Amino acid sequence: MVQRFTSVRLLGALLGLLLFLPVLMATTPPSMCTPLRTLDDNLSHRRRYMKHNFPVNYTIRVHHEEVFKQSSIRKMKLQVDNLEEVHLQRMWFLVNHGVLKKIIRVMPERHPSRPYTTELERRLQDAEGVFVQSYPPEVFQQELPDAIQDIWDCLTEESDRVPESRWRFASPKSLLDNFCHTMHCLFSDCFATTETQNQLDSSHCQKGRKKALGANS
Repeated sequence: MVQRFTSVRLLGALLGLLLFLPVLMATTPPSMCTPLRTLDDNLSHRRRYMKHNFPVNYTIRVHHEEVFKQSSIRKMKLQVDNLEEVHLQRMWFLVNHGVLKKIIRVMPERHPSRPYTTELERRLQDAEGVFVQSYPPEVFQQELPDAIQDIWDCLTEESDRVPESRWRFASPKSLLDNFCHTMHCLFSDCFATTETQNQLDSSHCQKGRKKALGANS
């Protein structure tokens, strides 16, 4: 009888583990998905607001690290030791806050794209608030890998102290393209059932993780 009871308990524990396995394997807290999908809806209008409402070939000056692409993520996954997905997600928020502030800064008060961009900034702040609440405080008290900390320091340094070689010029549209594509890459659990292109973006991003795992095995 005792043996049967123990077997039932073990079976129950196993079934419970199987039910929670998708959650344990996810790299994005489920609570993040609603604000990120709302942000994604806003970003779907970026061509209209970031291309049609700006002069042809218009660019703004941004930090080198603010040109943050899927290739940037793949490179970090290959080269940075002790890198976790949450480190990249934290940096994604920092990068895109800076990008949106720089875009807003160059637009006059009456610019037709200003309300759209300030709304994006608000949506990003909302998503970051949920992101912070989704993890224990200890996660944000841990030291970042050195390479990530160096980038963090560059992005938070006073602009007049940044060497000229660290600046790049990029169009507002390309910056928001990066914003969107890297979001699908780093928070892919929230976009697993979206359109085919987004699925391709996510799988393209994961290549770096697979290579990194292979290199460490």
